[in-house]
Formats: sequence, C-alpha cells, structure tokens
Amino acid sequence: MPFALIIAFAASLGVHALALFGTDLELSAEHEPPRILAELLPPPIPPAPRQVLAEPTTKPTAKSRPAQPKVAPVASASPVLSTPEVSEQVVPSTPVAEPSAPPVVEAAPVVSRLPARGMIRYRVDRGDQGFEVGHSTHDWEIVDGVYRITSVTETSGLVALFKPLRIELESRGRLTAEGLQPEHFMIRRGGRDSKEKAEFDWAQMLVQVGNAAAQPLGHGAQDLLSFYYQLGFLPHPEAGGALPIATGKKYLSYRFEPLGDEEIETPAGSLRTLHLRVQDDTTTELWLAYDYLLLPVKIRHLDRKGDSFVQVATEVRLSKE
Repeated sequence: MPFALIIAFAASLGVHALALFGTDLELSAEHEPPRILAELLPPPIPPAPRQVLAEPTTKPTAKSRPAQPKVAPVASASPVLSTPEVSEQVVPSTPVAEPSAPPVVEAAPVVSRLPARGMIRYRVDRGDQGFEVGHSTHDWEIVDGVYRITSVTETSGLVALFKPLRIELESRGRLTAEGLQPEHFMIRRGGRDSKEKAEFDWAQMLVQVGNAAAQPLGHGAQDLLSFYYQLGFLPHPEAGGALPIATGKKYLSYRFEPLGDEEIETPAGSLRTLHLRVQDDTTTELWLAYDYLLLPVKIRHLDRKGDSFVQVATEVRLSKE
C-alpha cells in the first residue's frame, strides 16, 4: 500500500477514534422521573408509667378489714404496691428512668456488591472484525463507604502513531443502600482538565454540568462512568428502566432496553451476560457478566455515521476483600 494511502487510512482511523474516545454519548432521553423525598423522624418518646396509689392510711375495723393474701417477699429496687386485682402473685415494678431524647443509633455500614478493589482491561476495536485501535482500563476502589472509579482510554498501534489520544474519566462519590451516589465527575483530555464535568449536591438536590447553571437533581442520578456500574445495583436490570445521567456536557434521563441473556466469547473466556441497549440517533449496547457481578465486559458504540467501536474485556481482576 502506498505510504500516502497509509497516512490517509491512519488519519481516518484517528477521526473515528476521536469520535469513540470523545465520550459524546448520545442516548435516548425522556422526561426526568418525579423526585422522591423522604423525611426521617425519631421514634416517639414512651409515656411515663402510671403510678398506682396505695390504700388510705386509716385502718379499717376488725369486722370490715378484708382478708389479705399472703405474699412471699420479692426482692425489688423500689417499693411494691399491690392492687385489688392481684390475688395470686404481686409482680415487682421496674424502675423507669425519666423520659429523655432517644439515643442516637449509628447507621450500619452499607455492604457493597462490589469488592473493595477491581480492574477491567478492554481492547478497543473498530467494528466487529477485531481491528484494534486502542485499549481502555477501568479501576475502582471503595474505602469506608466512599468510592472512586477511573477510566483511561488511549489509541494504540498505527492510530496512536498518527493520532495519539488519551482520555481520562473519573467519578467520585459515596456508596449507599441503593448503590453509587456520585458527587464529582470530570473528563481529562491529554492530561488536562476539560470543561466536561458535573457536581452533584444531594443535600440541595441540584446538579451542575460544566459551567451551566445548576438544575434539579433526579433520584438515583449517575454520571457517564458510574452509570456502567450502577446497573448491577438495580433490583431488576433485566426489566429495563431509566436513569438520569450527567455526561459532562448535558444532564438528561436515558432509557435502557433489555435484549435478554446472551453468551459471548471474550479474551477473558466465555461469559453469560445480560444484553442491554440504549438507542437514539446513536446506539450504545452493554453486556453485563453474571459471573462477574454484572460488570460490563463488552460495550459497543454505534455513531451517527454507522461506524461501530467495540470495547471487549481482556482481563478482569477482583480483590478478595
């Protein structure tokens, strides 16, 4: 092949790689789901025990004095008061402290479905013919209920020679009973911070994407990176649904459609997966592995021109913690 054609071909691959690694994910959008608000109230203070008054101190006459049952002495920290209704046994009263504010109960730590540390390494192909144009690595760490997920994608081979690209994504937030709750998301290009970012304020229920004004934050919202891992936290991902997602450029609600179970061949082996699809003028498909905690082991992106790029897992590492 003439050298000029090689350069032209490599440049074309570079353009397509830029489209892939640019993370301009276009998904079908729908109206934001209604916000759900919950208010936690302390348990009611128990009422003070009713005190039983003793009989009058005036002694009755011998004729009118009623027969009293013989009661064995019972050890008690306070005086025992008998009532007319008790005929067989007198139960000692239990001293009750003055009512006070309910004790503060610390919330139990959330048990994560993900191990404390993990890594997925992907090969990035153009099309389904195995033509490699890059590689990508996802890493995550969960410590004391705080998570951090990073993704680094780079061109490789001939594409890297003529169009070197390096895209970094980072998502940080907290782990809750419902899964991941992102607080900060950002994208770096070539080692430099970009304007593509998102700040989540869960106390005020607001999200700011880029430098735009803050807007209402939907329940269960995710960012472009945490979204892949939140799917496994959903009660029934096989039924499909929708999630609000901040991509770094915009914030919309995206619907994912289930395509059923599928067994796929990967360099990491044959895997049973749940196949999902998010479709609009572009299409993104995900394969979540049942044997790997519903982690994304294959991702296919079809752009507006009909060109597809596939990330397929070559290695999955999970800590035993």
